[in-house]
Amino acid sequence: MPASPSADPSPVAGLSVFLIAKNEADRIGAVLAAVRGITDDLVVIDSGSTDDTVAVAERFGARVIHNDWVGFGPQKRFGEEQCRHDWLLNLDADEVPSLELLAEIRALFAPGEPQARFFRFRIKHVYPGDTKPRLWADYHNYVRLYDRRVGRFRDSLVYDEVVTGTQPVGQLHQHALHYSIRSFEHMAEKLRAYSTLTLSEKKKKRRFAAARLPLEFPMQFFKYYVLRRHFSGGSKGFRFSLLYAQAKHNRIKAFLHAPRS
Repeated sequence: MPASPSADPSPVAGLSVFLIAKNEADRIGAVLAAVRGITDDLVVIDSGSTDDTVAVAERFGARVIHNDWVGFGPQKRFGEEQCRHDWLLNLDADEVPSLELLAEIRALFAPGEPQARFFRFRIKHVYPGDTKPRLWADYHNYVRLYDRRVGRFRDSLVYDEVVTGTQPVGQLHQHALHYSIRSFEHMAEKLRAYSTLTLSEKKKKRRFAAARLPLEFPMQFFKYYVLRRHFSGGSKGFRFSLLYAQAKHNRIKAFLHAPRS
């Protein structure tokens, strides 16, 4: 996972960068190498790594703070509270901001604090073993640059999103790269874990789930392979779409077989 170090070493005044991590020694270094020049407050919230995550983070000058895992939203809210500045840039340990994105953030703050208090930017998916996104790569467009005095992460165990309310949200033009999958085997493990979490948080009607089950696999495969354009990824895109479709199907199947509450 290549880093994209900032060309300008001076930090952006009043900006903290924070990440949550556990056992990310093989990936977090690229993220920290990219962002360490943009902030004088780099924070990593570690939830009990047994690899070299803490050592790698400290090597890049991060303040590493331990906090037992409490769910995605609560963990990020804890991270918000540890930051020294009110303007926050949040990244995951597998999301590397491009040099262009960092330059855009610098330009945004050059005249002072921006008028908008929330900014989205695209996080483009990269397949295992690749160094850049495929043609027409899918992406998430999340609020990850924001003023915590105005909005914070939602207090949800599964979903980590910044609550913006009725405030205007700006859109940055540049992107980060998302190296979310170490391998396709790793992807399958992540999908199984996520399915368990969503089942524990959502309450779906069994009748609706039973009717949806036979259609779930083909619908989800079409969604990922065609609508999200994974056909442009060749054999990796085909495998990616199959795994996602199977995981969505298995989630509903597990719900139907779960004991009634």
